[in-house]
Amino acid sequence: MFESFGFETLTAPQAAVWFGGLLGLAFGVLAQRSRFCLRRAVAGDPGERASAGAVWLIALAVALVGTQWAVSRGWVDFGAHRFMASDLPIVAIVVGGLLFGAGMVLTRGCVSRLTVLGASGNLRALTVIAVFAITAHAALKGLLAPVRTTLGSVTVALDPALPGPVAIWVAVVAVAAIALAVRVRLSWKLALGGLLIGALVPLGWAGTGFVLYDDFDPIALESLSFTSPWAETLFFTVASTSIPGSFGTGLIGGVLAGALVASVIFRDFQWQSFTSPRETGSYVLGGALMGLGGVLAGGCTVGAGLAGVPTLSIAALLALASIIAGARAVSAVSSGSAAPSTTRPLQPAE
Repeated sequence: MFESFGFETLTAPQAAVWFGGLLGLAFGVLAQRSRFCLRRAVAGDPGERASAGAVWLIALAVALVGTQWAVSRGWVDFGAHRFMASDLPIVAIVVGGLLFGAGMVLTRGCVSRLTVLGASGNLRALTVIAVFAITAHAALKGLLAPVRTTLGSVTVALDPALPGPVAIWVAVVAVAAIALAVRVRLSWKLALGGLLIGALVPLGWAGTGFVLYDDFDPIALESLSFTSPWAETLFFTVASTSIPGSFGTGLIGGVLAGALVASVIFRDFQWQSFTSPRETGSYVLGGALMGLGGVLAGGCTVGAGLAGVPTLSIAALLALASIIAGARAVSAVSSGSAAPSTTRPLQPAE
């Protein structure tokens, strides 16, 4: 469709950078205001888990409805997408998900949340993001690539799509989101935030898969995600004269800009740093686990979860389930080993 616009100086890949930037800008503002983060729902403070979960489920429900509507209209086809590969790399996905879940508990934030917090002045979050991006890039193209290829070689042949009618999956997620939102009496502002964040997912799929589709200069089918985009952004940052920008680099730049603007306008911007070497070590370890885990699992809580599950892919659902399991396990261990009298300081994702 892109060639029908008649652009003479802007190619589809170049337009994808701008599109990613606008999508990221919207996500950055919305996520900053709603404190959108799956970790808060599965391993956060007990008093806020339900409300955080309701916001996340609302976003997932909207993303699912919108994505499948785009599929029904013929705007998006996931047949050739990696989520729909017939050989499921089950070991890599499960191990990666568990590692990512463990890492986001150690850093007290998923990658999307830490990106937003880093733009809001949180130096802990920026440190984690740097470690995360370096580790992810090493797993994709560097020293850790053999780990990825070895674990990824163990596959199971199956139908990659979830069984049953689309309407059933839509109904299950929508009912769960509405029921939880009603139970916790979720505020309309948080509900609206989740709804708008969820709407960005099908917008991303349709934008890259239909609006920017160009037979002569194709781009990848993408939506919201953070693992591959942060690896791309790291590479672009150190070699921008050799490689062009991409949807991923635009997305990350947009998220950082949106979160920064929102934090300044609403007076949430605040410089924060580590309080002890022990805390620093925990966050660095968590960032490395998320970097490797995100690559192995095929995405983070947003890439494989919020944007992946709406494709009705078994791989994406398995990755999300593994991430939640890893987070819950490490959270349970951490809670059991903590002294009752210990006062926990405020941390990034809170």
